Amino acid sequence: MNVIFISPNFPAYFYNFCDRLKVRGVRVLGIGDENYENLPYHTKLALTEYYRVDDLEDYESVYRACAYFTWHYGKIDWIESQNEYWLELEATLRNEFNVTTGTKIQDLSPMKYKSKMKDVYKSVGIPTARYRKVDDYLATKAFANRVGYPVIVKPDNGVGASSTYKLKSDDELDYFFATKPPYIQFIIEEMVPGHVETFDGVTDKEKNILICSSHVMLNSIMDNVNELSDTAFYSQPVEGLDLYEIGKKVVEAFDTRSRFYHFEFFRLDEDKEGLGKKGDIVGLEVNMRAPGAYMPDMINYAYNVDVYTIWADMIKYNECFYDIHREYWVAYTGRREGIWYMYNYDQIREKYGDQIALETDVPAALSAAMGNHVFIVKSKSKEEMFEMIRYILKREDGTDWI
Repeated sequence: MNVIFISPNFPAYFYNFCDRLKVRGVRVLGIGDENYENLPYHTKLALTEYYRVDDLEDYESVYRACAYFTWHYGKIDWIESQNEYWLELEATLRNEFNVTTGTKIQDLSPMKYKSKMKDVYKSVGIPTARYRKVDDYLATKAFANRVGYPVIVKPDNGVGASSTYKLKSDDELDYFFATKPPYIQFIIEEMVPGHVETFDGVTDKEKNILICSSHVMLNSIMDNVNELSDTAFYSQPVEGLDLYEIGKKVVEAFDTRSRFYHFEFFRLDEDKEGLGKKGDIVGLEVNMRAPGAYMPDMINYAYNVDVYTIWADMIKYNECFYDIHREYWVAYTGRREGIWYMYNYDQIREKYGDQIALETDVPAALSAAMGNHVFIVKSKSKEEMFEMIRYILKREDGTDWI
């Protein structure tokens, strides 16, 4: 079996996907723009061969890399990246090389354009925020005044919270129109009074869910990026939640065959006319790739499994060989440079010891959303987990972040 993996070295932990495949006897063929000599040692070990291109944005170069691998190893069985930024690239390459194990470019738009995602959500009875495309100034302004400020503007086809803004007045809308990049198609949405809960997992080729989990955001990624705040979220048991039943509907509605998926929903914090009552679920976005921000590792810690192995076994055998049973509550806490905290890293390590599942610096390219330094902690109880979040993020003046 031949699997092409695009950009196996970024983010750094993505080598795990390649490693688990190679252990199973799969040829893992990497394409990236980093010099081979600069690849981390564990990334090199996880690859059968690596083809460097000057720029992954240069489609012809990436096409030639795939053609080279086809010439040397035969038919390509899978083309993957697990990275939102490269989904269109991998979908286009599947067409070119007749790879049938993933979505092709002509079918990708409902999973890349936020406006089209809404139509799929609505088709299975899940409400979404009202919106319109940002084109005509007067019509956009009329929409904002009809739904009421604040409103959200974001790229219709975007990655993460990049170029996403909360506008609070006509003056801010005017400024946005005067400064927005002309090459980005934006949409404008009504503000949803809720917090984000995710539904993440892996499916087999019949869309059966092999493992799933959920993460609750304690603040929005948009605010993290725009306000340079701390980042914190935690994994919650999904079994028995309304989110599980709704998530299964979305799995069926989209092309989730043999996929890692990451769905985002709002849970209303108050009643909202046209959307629902406090506690109801509202559709936000879908992402046909692994969740970011070390969420795969958080699933590992919560269930005492290895989702990279589950994904690789799905690729190779279309099966999961784990007995899925949740064991821990897990929290992600991202501290921000420039904020003064009460406790230093050594104090955190001394206090929580083995309950710290992962500690790492975040690459600069990802730190706007994820924070600069991360502690992922695990606990047997929700209450203790929140105590750890408060301790790690407590300000120098004694105030709590949450």
